[in-house]
Amino acid sequence: MLIERFFVGDGISHISYLVAGQTKAIVIDPKRDVNDYIRKAKELGVEIEAILVTHLHADFIGGHYELSEKTGAKLYLPAKQESKRAHIPVQEGDIIQIENIKIDVLDTPGHTPEHVSYVFTDLSRGEEPVAVFTGDTLFVGDVGRPDLFPDKKEELAKALYNSLQKLMGLPDFVEVYPAHGAGTLCGKALSTKRSSTIGYEKRFNKLLSLSEEDFIKSLLEGMPPAPDHFKRCSKINEEGAMFLSKLSSPKPLSVKEFENLIDDDRIVLDTRHYLTWIGGHIPNSLSMDYKFMPFSLFAGWILDPEKEILLVIDNSNEVDDIAIKLRRVGIDNIVGYIENHTFSWTKAGKPIKSFKAISPDTLEERLNDENILLLDVRSKSELRSGQIENSINIPLPELRERYIELDKDKDKEIIIYCGLGPRGALAASLLEKVGFENISVLAGGFTGWSNYKKSPLVCGR
Repeated sequence: MLIERFFVGDGISHISYLVAGQTKAIVIDPKRDVNDYIRKAKELGVEIEAILVTHLHADFIGGHYELSEKTGAKLYLPAKQESKRAHIPVQEGDIIQIENIKIDVLDTPGHTPEHVSYVFTDLSRGEEPVAVFTGDTLFVGDVGRPDLFPDKKEELAKALYNSLQKLMGLPDFVEVYPAHGAGTLCGKALSTKRSSTIGYEKRFNKLLSLSEEDFIKSLLEGMPPAPDHFKRCSKINEEGAMFLSKLSSPKPLSVKEFENLIDDDRIVLDTRHYLTWIGGHIPNSLSMDYKFMPFSLFAGWILDPEKEILLVIDNSNEVDDIAIKLRRVGIDNIVGYIENHTFSWTKAGKPIKSFKAISPDTLEERLNDENILLLDVRSKSELRSGQIENSINIPLPELRERYIELDKDKDKEIIIYCGLGPRGALAASLLEKVGFENISVLAGGFTGWSNYKKSPLVCGR
């Protein structure tokens, strides 16, 4: 039995798997771009026989329906999901056997009500299980969050505690393969390690040693905010997304075509390096640095999925990769992209907007300037590492509503910082769209500031 892992980063940190036997293979929790599994199966000389889904994923769009149609593989979904699409429902006590691989289904609700886990036994080696695919019930060093259903969060936290006790009943040597690694918002503090064992988690996963009362309290306090796309993705995964193979590639647009498409019903999304955007961009475009920020996460969180997307890109070779990163979180309406990025735009004499990027030494000189407002757009959890003095904190996603707390006085300069810089540019672009003009971004963010100071920092208010 061979286990192949497929990892997607970009703030999703999704892990899916292909388990190969002698001639057949099983895919667990597939991503939306399913051709990778088909290619791997062909490379290994096996045929995809089954697709197993642990639960309705909230943070990405799954490819289970398309993979089933493309390969003819049987699709197994949790019975409590009650999907109306063609599938085989499974629940605790059910057994799936493919060649010498025996798969026992366990009900493991808690992260979601319908969640199941799959316990694999390689019968060619013995009668005891060797691996469990835990979805979002058990991570390495953490567990799934139970608060995605706010009205049921206490009930689900208790169910999660019981599900984990069930998993801890497996032999210590059983390998644990979760659906996410560090970087996801489906948990609070996942390890960077992407697999583990039951025995290792018993010993080192601190949540597993808590009493039920303390476990529930721990999970319901201090959980990071759930991004906007979580509810949307769950619904799409239940109903089934449009197959990627049926979506067209974004097309190149001339300056005239691009300009004629710009209106309130479309989003101009600039994916270039954040400092390039700061230096010159199409007015009211949103900055999402494709290479240096959790692109898929913030695209799902910030972009309106009902609006069409017009891309500003560095290189046409990147467009397909950018499109799949958007479509993994349900942003499908990508019309096209401007050729030669903003070079062609400025060459045609079209208007641009620019802000200032400042370095830490410049900021230090201005810290006591009454005409600046220092805005920290990092998450609450990031503030534990410190904060630049006299700054106020509004986490980036909250800025969409809380911008009304800021002074629009043109004489008041807003200097924005995040962790590294790209989120600061995104924040600047959000403020530009609601009328702010005097904006600067701290290049390098708090990381650059910390390296510049090389000393303990004063926490701000």
